[in-house]
Amino acid sequence: MRAHGLAVPPAFCITTEVCSRFFADPQHSLDWIWEAVREKVGWLEKETKRTFGRGPHPLLVSVRSGAAESMPGMLDTVLDLGIDDAVQDALAAESAAAFALDTRGRFIRMYRDTVLAGDESVDVPSDPWAQLKGAIAAVFLSWNSPRAVAYRRHHGLDESAGTAVVVQAMVFGNLARDSGTGVLFSRNPMTGANEHFGEWLPVGQGEDLVSGRVDAKPLAVLRDEQPGVYQQLVSAARTLERLSSDVQDIEFTVEDGTLWLLQTRVAKRSAQAAVRLALQLCHEGLIDEKEALHRVTAAHVETLLRPSLQPEKWLAAPLLARGLPACPGVASGRAYTDIDAALDAADEGEDIILVRAATSPDDVQGMIAARGIITETGGATSHAAVVSREIGRPTVVGCGDGVVQALDGRLITVDGGEGEVREGILERTTWSETDSPDLAELADIARRISPIRAHPAGDFPTLENNSDDVIRDALAAGHTDVVSAHPLITMITALRMGIGAKRTGQCPS
Repeated sequence: MRAHGLAVPPAFCITTEVCSRFFADPQHSLDWIWEAVREKVGWLEKETKRTFGRGPHPLLVSVRSGAAESMPGMLDTVLDLGIDDAVQDALAAESAAAFALDTRGRFIRMYRDTVLAGDESVDVPSDPWAQLKGAIAAVFLSWNSPRAVAYRRHHGLDESAGTAVVVQAMVFGNLARDSGTGVLFSRNPMTGANEHFGEWLPVGQGEDLVSGRVDAKPLAVLRDEQPGVYQQLVSAARTLERLSSDVQDIEFTVEDGTLWLLQTRVAKRSAQAAVRLALQLCHEGLIDEKEALHRVTAAHVETLLRPSLQPEKWLAAPLLARGLPACPGVASGRAYTDIDAALDAADEGEDIILVRAATSPDDVQGMIAARGIITETGGATSHAAVVSREIGRPTVVGCGDGVVQALDGRLITVDGGEGEVREGILERTTWSETDSPDLAELADIARRISPIRAHPAGDFPTLENNSDDVIRDALAAGHTDVVSAHPLITMITALRMGIGAKRTGQCPS
């Protein structure tokens, strides 16, 4: 982003190679890089015209993870690092005592929770350099945390890849009235609509927003209160989308009326959004048809073909809770509020709905085991919302205080598209690929590109199912046309395999 002239606080990266060394010999690996770390902090000082660990214009930093594959909320972060008594006094003199006190308190809480694992018997170091070394080690260690391991196992990610660590100059959303933090998706990651989507939290920091412990405001509030900042943000989102040819999830901070982009990544999206966005970007010429197909998985299609509710049955069931839709889809099961109890019930084959005040990274195993998720607090960019969209769990967030207690143990149905929770296990109706115009269009594209053309009927060999082995055998047998119960899934799977017989004028590459 900096290379393209966008406003990004300066940062440096400690690579995944160091992470590998760290797990082999933690102390030696940190000693090995420490001179380079000090040099890079000196570079941050020059870039910001501030000084680390001292006044009169102190430099504070954030220490973030940087895994090659995005793992939202799974790895650790420490903000506001580099503060001690003298630095707090300098910040108070430079801005305001309330801001300095708030920033110091945020750092101590986060450092104690993240680096010291909540141990109240251990003091948070006053030496900023010791703080930095401890935070770097904590981010590396979070790679092997139970939540990160469970997340990688669920998504089939490389266990040995490790994470980088990014040390970035802090900018402060908690500084003053025209300050705040937010998340902007360049298009709607839940529905796939070509519209900006996100949240804005005035006078706050990113952890407030992502944790879901506070209720944020819609981006329209930022647009109305600071239109110039909002237009800069939207323009940056368009630029990043063109550069990456994909929808972006942008974390930003506004510091006293100045916009800063902290990071961007390819947006996690629901199954519905994955299909619609692939087609949109293809229509706009940002990606070709083959890439559009690669961006839709068989799991996405399977999710969209799950049975859905008929409106009359849904409206007839008693409404138990209403909140913000976070991930579309419908799920039924028994409500569980305790992670361990939920996991035990799921292990016994029970369909569970996880209900929490707010989810945290430590809840990810329960989220994966659940059929659906409900939270009392949090918005559309909270931890619960972002993770649920990626793992495809129908989710409603921000249902209000008391929902955990009210729903615990009840049989319920969640509609993540409507943002409602109703009583009972409600009957649903099965869909087919031809019921969705988007899936039908994608199937037409697939028949031009996939090494095998699949049809719902016809005088062709019929596949028993859509397993990899069956499709691989059909390709090996030289079948160019087959009949399948789910043609699009068959063709997407065949294309993913990247093998098959040559077709006239076209060969899979």
